[in-house]
Amino acid sequence: MKRLYEKSQLTFSIVWIVAYCVLMSVGDSLSAEVGINSIISLPVAFIMSGILLLFIKKYGLSKKYGLCKPEVSAKEMLYYIPLALLLLANVMFGVKLNVTVGEAVIYMLTMLCVGLLEEIIFRGMLFKAMAENGLRSAIAVSSITFGIGHIINLFNGSGAELLPNLLQVVYAVAAGFMFVMIFLKSGSLIPCIILHGVFNALSVFADETALTVRGQIISCIFLVAVSGFYGGYLALRMKKKSKKE
Repeated sequence: MKRLYEKSQLTFSIVWIVAYCVLMSVGDSLSAEVGINSIISLPVAFIMSGILLLFIKKYGLSKKYGLCKPEVSAKEMLYYIPLALLLLANVMFGVKLNVTVGEAVIYMLTMLCVGLLEEIIFRGMLFKAMAENGLRSAIAVSSITFGIGHIINLFNGSGAELLPNLLQVVYAVAAGFMFVMIFLKSGSLIPCIILHGVFNALSVFADETALTVRGQIISCIFLVAVSGFYGGYLALRMKKKSKKE
């Protein structure tokens, strides 16, 4: 793994993205066959998280990939209030436990691992590898690939329907842009990892019976608006700061 990293960090990140998508899709499909949500996906996500974290720690890459405290004050980041607002999206139309308590715990743990993996892979490794050759293209690719990657939910046995999945792709692109801006501004992925993991985990409490097509569209617009505003605000602040310097 070290040889591949030293040879090409971009190739290294792509290999991880492919491995993550394939292995998690297999885990979701097998979980569906077993009949217990995420029962196979959890150990897959946990093992992948462990391997990646050990690699980053062993070779001193924690700061490079944002596994450190933010370098700017919370005030500079609007006290992360927009991130807290995003957490409302999954429960704004009601709260309901759609599975058993045991399945909910398994799912939430899986989603916490997913948040960690996706942030390190897309915002850490892929973005950092591409940023060396062009910051704007790195921002665009990291954001868009993160969104498009969610299309896989249509085929991995998760039961996702077409419209909700397409809406998920749209707001995932916006969220990807926001996460990149947070990383660039603060130098840390910790806020992104926490928000990403908790946001996904809270979806287990969403009242799906009350979430109509109109509600899904409203939720998507809300997520895109908040993510776009926060990402745009951080981008503008960085631009003004660079001009002053």
